[in-house]
Amino acid sequence: MSYRLKDNITNSYFEAANALKSKQARRRIIAYVESYDDIYFWRTVLSPFEDDTRYFEVMLPSKSKLQRGKKAVLASPETTVKKFKADNRLTLPLDGLGEALIACVDADYDYLLQGATPQSRRVLESPYVLHTYVYAIENYQCYAPSLHNVCVSVTLNDHRIFDFRGYFAAFSEAIFPLFIWSVMLYRNGHYPQFSITDFNRIADPGGFNVDNPELSLQNIRRKVGVKIRELQRLFPNAKDEYLKLKDEVKTLGITPQTTYLYIQGHHLFDTVVAPILTKVCNLLRQERQREIYLATAHHTQKRNEMSCYENSLQDVKVMLKKNNGYITSEPFQRLQNDVRRLLERSSISNNSIPNV
Repeated sequence: MSYRLKDNITNSYFEAANALKSKQARRRIIAYVESYDDIYFWRTVLSPFEDDTRYFEVMLPSKSKLQRGKKAVLASPETTVKKFKADNRLTLPLDGLGEALIACVDADYDYLLQGATPQSRRVLESPYVLHTYVYAIENYQCYAPSLHNVCVSVTLNDHRIFDFRGYFAAFSEAIFPLFIWSVMLYRNGHYPQFSITDFNRIADPGGFNVDNPELSLQNIRRKVGVKIRELQRLFPNAKDEYLKLKDEVKTLGITPQTTYLYIQGHHLFDTVVAPILTKVCNLLRQERQREIYLATAHHTQKRNEMSCYENSLQDVKVMLKKNNGYITSEPFQRLQNDVRRLLERSSISNNSIPNV
């Protein structure tokens, strides 16, 4: 007899399924994630921890209802598995996450809120919830030290014509004072006066120019200054709280030079990094095409070379989404340490946690 099991089956069911296998079989650990894009990212996180005793299966929390998002991943189901094919008698209560079922989510502001909301407490306190530390997976994909490599993968031109590290350090320093205001107002419930959407409008480089990126930074600094003066008028007694939070976020790993990793990921990806990369890649592509055009060769050879080169070019956003140069970053190393600790506390760790 078979039974059609309901969606959002939780840890007890998967533990029971593992228990039915032989002792030599690899145990399956389900990892619920927020969206399709997250599946590949969390696969890169979890793969180094697979061995002959365990493997991970990364999936969305529901197949039939097409549920996505953080709330769907963290939701505690109220249903119960009535029967399971184990002597047709076993009843398993759905009691949330555990050793066989983990949740993998974007940190968003929950990490920065440090338990100020119920969701933040759930993300930070549950041993079976992994979070990105940076705002979202898109922030990892936009990790500044890796962006030159993305340009190379798009254009097949290794000429460094733009200092991504320097620009995003300066960009982060420009938005850092306003970022502290944003986190503070979200912590104390005043976010309607200054939402993340409001912050994103100010943290928009606008008319970015590869040859003179300082102009975009000056524009951001001007907008930040205007908004801070407005917020200071709205909250004249917030100075002490602001200075305290400014020191606290640094203990969480956020520095004035890395703020870009902690702002909304989609804004960073779509509005800041992708447009800048596109302009840089266009120049690199034109440079390579010029080299081919000016090379000493007959017309047919040049035409064939140009065709070969253009057929090898890649899309900026596609390659940016495939970028995994973030694996050396400090937040990613913290995330991997969390995976290691999760497995160490689990009976399925089998004393074989790799050093990655």
